[in-house]
Amino acid sequence: MVKLDKIYTRGGDGGETSLTDGTRAKKSTPRIEAYGTIDESNAAIGLARLHTDGADDDMLARIQNDLFDLGADVSLPMGSKYEDSALRITQEQIDRLEAEIDQMNESIDPLTSFVLPGGSAASANLHLARTIVRRAERLLVAAAEHEDLSTLAIKYMNRLSDHLFVLSRKTNNGGKDDVLWVPGKNRNESN
Repeated sequence: MVKLDKIYTRGGDGGETSLTDGTRAKKSTPRIEAYGTIDESNAAIGLARLHTDGADDDMLARIQNDLFDLGADVSLPMGSKYEDSALRITQEQIDRLEAEIDQMNESIDPLTSFVLPGGSAASANLHLARTIVRRAERLLVAAAEHEDLSTLAIKYMNRLSDHLFVLSRKTNNGGKDDVLWVPGKNRNESN
């Protein structure tokens, strides 16, 4: 269990932060940007949960915990002297997302167009979380070009964005209340 006695340390006042192994890194590095955006994704999912209940809320609560695991994964350089006790994303966590996607997708209307974010409050917030997750994924990919990061961390974020998309459709009455994109709808003044 983590115990935080003091919230501020002043250690980051100079634009650096500590990684889990104690090494210092600029807050502007791709790794720090990536796990900061993972944290932002978690906050967006917390907002979405204000509009969900039951099994959907349980899934999102588990995902929020997974995102803290993911942040811990990304904040500890691969091969660190603490590798034996490292908290890393596992294939099982990814498999669980895939199983939930498949299960949710069984009862959703097939897509006939791209979906615009909206419909219900839950769906709109899930779409917002999905776009932040996608940004976090892109930042992880960029960070992995310079540092050794877990490929499962990237894979988890890729699958999570799919999960949030399918869940957003599920919360829109199984896709029946999705707002569909109509290509070129507003190109003519008569529309």
